[in-house]
Amino acid sequence: MNAGSGKLNAAWAMWKRCEGLPFGKAIFSRIICFKAPYFGSIRPRFEEFRPGFARVSMKKRRAVTNHIGTVHAIAMCNLAELAAGTMTEITIPQSMRWLPKGMTVEYVKKAGTDIEAVATVGEIAEGPAREVPVTVDIRDAAGGTVCRATIAMWVSPRRPS
Repeated sequence: MNAGSGKLNAAWAMWKRCEGLPFGKAIFSRIICFKAPYFGSIRPRFEEFRPGFARVSMKKRRAVTNHIGTVHAIAMCNLAELAAGTMTEITIPQSMRWLPKGMTVEYVKKAGTDIEAVATVGEIAEGPAREVPVTVDIRDAAGGTVCRATIAMWVSPRRPS
């Protein structure tokens, strides 16, 4: 449910339908990548998803590695934007829309394993257009932070149809 709304956002409603099904998380992840095809390049998997929180994983495989065999920095940025964007979509009121405006990234250490992004944001209420920072912590298989990102989301009222 979006803040200030009595009905489910379409993405969250789809998650609620899929999450308990066999292969439901994989199905949901494929649906998201069908809607936004570029994200399919990292083969993400949504693990947890609710307003204000998303945890999305990615396997370390050759297609997402760099010349030294670790997960490429831009693949991590792709994962961060996916987690932050989809989570923002289900967090904002349905009368609002969002666009990523910018990203600040800190690479903490090499990512030599599968990784997961954890995106968080507080409540986002209806109101005037504004920038909302979404934080994303990217962790390796041992739970150590390999990358931190803050994505500036431009949240604004939808134009009447």
